[in-house]
Amino acid sequence: MKELKKLNKLFVKYKWQLLGGFLVTIIARVLSIFLPKYIGKIINLLNDWGNGKITDESFLNDQLLLYIGIILGTTLLSAGLTFVMRQLIIVVSRHLEYDLKNIIYNQYQRLSLGFYKQNRTGDLMNRISEDVSKVRMYMGPALMYSVNMITLFAVVIPAMIYTAPTLAIYTIIPLPFLSVAIYLVSREIQKRSKLVQEQLSSLNTIAQESFSGISVIKAYNLSQQMNEQFTVVANDSKEKNIDLARIQALFFPLMVLLIGLSNILVLYIGGKQAAEGIIEVGVIPEFLIYVNMLTWPVAVVGWVTNMVQQAAASQKRINEFLDINPAIQNLVETDTPVTGNITFNNVNFVYEDTNIQALKDVSFSVEAGKTLAILGKTGSGKSTILELIGRLYDVTDGTIVIDNHPIKELNLDILRQAIGYVPQDAFLFSDTIGNNIAFGKKDASEEEIIEAAKNAVVHKNIIDFTNDYDTVLGERGITLSGGQKQRVSIARAIIKKPQILLFDDCLSAVDTETEEKILNNLKKVTKNTTTIIVSHRVSSAKNADQIIVLDEGRVVENGNHESLIKNNGYYAELYTNQMMEDDR
Repeated sequence: MKELKKLNKLFVKYKWQLLGGFLVTIIARVLSIFLPKYIGKIINLLNDWGNGKITDESFLNDQLLLYIGIILGTTLLSAGLTFVMRQLIIVVSRHLEYDLKNIIYNQYQRLSLGFYKQNRTGDLMNRISEDVSKVRMYMGPALMYSVNMITLFAVVIPAMIYTAPTLAIYTIIPLPFLSVAIYLVSREIQKRSKLVQEQLSSLNTIAQESFSGISVIKAYNLSQQMNEQFTVVANDSKEKNIDLARIQALFFPLMVLLIGLSNILVLYIGGKQAAEGIIEVGVIPEFLIYVNMLTWPVAVVGWVTNMVQQAAASQKRINEFLDINPAIQNLVETDTPVTGNITFNNVNFVYEDTNIQALKDVSFSVEAGKTLAILGKTGSGKSTILELIGRLYDVTDGTIVIDNHPIKELNLDILRQAIGYVPQDAFLFSDTIGNNIAFGKKDASEEEIIEAAKNAVVHKNIIDFTNDYDTVLGERGITLSGGQKQRVSIARAIIKKPQILLFDDCLSAVDTETEEKILNNLKKVTKNTTTIIVSHRVSSAKNADQIIVLDEGRVVENGNHESLIKNNGYYAELYTNQMMEDDR
């Protein structure tokens, strides 16, 4: 149960609904005791009539009507209260499920980029869906049935002992044996439940990656291979589920056996005591109903234990992520406006997952409203600089200063709100094109969306679609070409009108003519915006106020276009080569 303790703070939020549900449960179960008691009275009444002890027929009829009325009244009231109980407790469990999913989702949002490089999407999805569903069964049905079970035992067993002590003892003898069996089996259930959930994560991961990469799978004709891979994991999942089902299957046969034994004892011992005059005949059917009333609680012991064990296994998997402290922490709660002055002082950065040093003693400054271009070979550390400015990672050594404040002394939320970021791999949501652009500004008007699209030189492409801006994109924007995705992503960044714009090689999929148009438009819309452009093309960088060239994580050149051409270094060589390619 230690893994489930983290849920206690959620229960406190709904304590009055839960307490009300528990109270209603207790009252409903107390009322249910009237059924066997008065059925026993009816049997005794009819037995006395048959033996001649009662001769007044009107008295008999009056008593029968009274007893039947009590049975009907208490049964209907108990049923109504049971309905109220379910409305209170089960509905609360849905609210708790909603809260838990939001807690997990918020934690996912807080966790740093490095976390997502080390964990697979399918596993993350499984923990917020399947694992939470298992935990909900503990927060709702398991609690409800537990209270129901405890109340029934507390009411029925004393009633049995009061009515016929010796018969009661014989009747409940099988129950302790069932409890011991449940204890032994439940330990195995927990182990197998954890294996089932882990295997389900693997299954979800393969399915998710197959759907996301379907174009690559089809292009390489790997459908059969992927199907075989999925089949192997699915079969493994099936075997683990069968193993779990086998151990779960012990509960109900065991319950039926022991409850059947109790019924036999009631008939045998009760019959002997009735024949000897120790108890009345009506006690036998009364006890048979008691035993069958206890059948469900006894069954629930196994079911609840099963649910709790599965919930504990699932909550343990959830806690593994909830217990992770984000590598990037918001250390400042006060308002820290950003204007866009950026300085790197001897910055070093090493990726923890690969131990690759991406940056080595990098230093440069960009004034607010100016444009910096960063060039370099693949793997030289260009994208890392942008990730550090957005505090997707923290530096390993050195300092990043924004507006004369170390970056950690800025409110993280305000910093990121001040940044418009266009990643190298443009990501678009499965939504309309208009909503994808407006993602950068929640309250964007239609005119602002169109203006941003025009500045990104994608407006004409959009209006050619059947539903223009209302066109719904496929997953990750698969409906669009690479260049169109990049330009929609640019429109999404500039509509935000941020203080800092970061472009990570986002013009690689467009032709030079379109690139020139976009860059000219960006000059107009980013007059007072600090702009950093990462590119492989000199054409994207030549008009920048400042250009730095990286090589293996170090700044090897720094200046403007003219000064770097004169230096006759990497930049000049790159410029010459690309000019020759354009002339061809």
